[in-house]
Amino acid sequence: MSDANEPTGAVEPDAGTASAGTAGAGTAGGPAAATGAAGSAGADTPSGAGAPSGAATANNPAGAPDPAGSAPGRRVRVVLVDDHRMFRTGVQAEIGQTERTGVEVVGEAADVDQAVTVITATRPEVVLLDVHLPGGGGVEVLRRCSPLMADAEQPVRFLALSVSDAAEDVIGVIRGGARGYVTKTITGTDLVDSIFRVQDGDAVFSPRLAGFVLDAFASTDAPPVDEDLDRLTQREREVLRLIARGYAYKEIAKQLFISVKTVESHVSAVLRKLQLSNRHELTRWATARRLV
Repeated sequence: MSDANEPTGAVEPDAGTASAGTAGAGTAGGPAAATGAAGSAGADTPSGAGAPSGAATANNPAGAPDPAGSAPGRRVRVVLVDDHRMFRTGVQAEIGQTERTGVEVVGEAADVDQAVTVITATRPEVVLLDVHLPGGGGVEVLRRCSPLMADAEQPVRFLALSVSDAAEDVIGVIRGGARGYVTKTITGTDLVDSIFRVQDGDAVFSPRLAGFVLDAFASTDAPPVDEDLDRLTQREREVLRLIARGYAYKEIAKQLFISVKTVESHVSAVLRKLQLSNRHELTRWATARRLV
């Protein structure tokens, strides 16, 4: 979605508001220090937040406590940070029924500035953070919220929730201070379980991601950090790859849901930071690092 159409950060959204979200959640293996993935945060969950715990619902006809990750009476305050409004709506519909899930969504944001404002104002226990955001990406949110993460009395913890399963994205946000990383194929039940684990201070990853996180941080022959690449924001890296693959500015704008002018600004920033002169040099630079 276009960044220009996103609202300013919404604080304390109405928990009873329902909308159609993303595709319905499928079945998946539950997280055990890592979270299973299969099915996205669905929107077919009823929207009312007033149903008593254990009551029968469309997704829980037997009326059993749902999901298993939330013990009776437990509560966790959560902020959703994602630049796609429909995805936020779907997650809100799936996990935001506080009486059933124990999750209270206290704010939403669509870009870096909104995220920092809402997180600072609401001081949630857990932030569900997308990796790719206008304004510098999830890594920039983590950098600007580092004092909140370091608060001994009331720490704000971050769980990355992204469509990307690229190693560099995972390593980037974990290095920035996130407590875990799960992909958007996760089920609603597993997502709630992951949120409570992160609230408790656990590290939570989708199984495949956990493997290369361990490899990157524990292996003695792990590749060195590319300082040049680290100068770029997540969005600039996306634009860099697409430019290197030969995409025109209009095609990049359409694929990333941003304006052509924004694409031009990102390209200029990439060229400046990498001290390159044109897109041909940029393509050679990216190819040499196997980023294409």
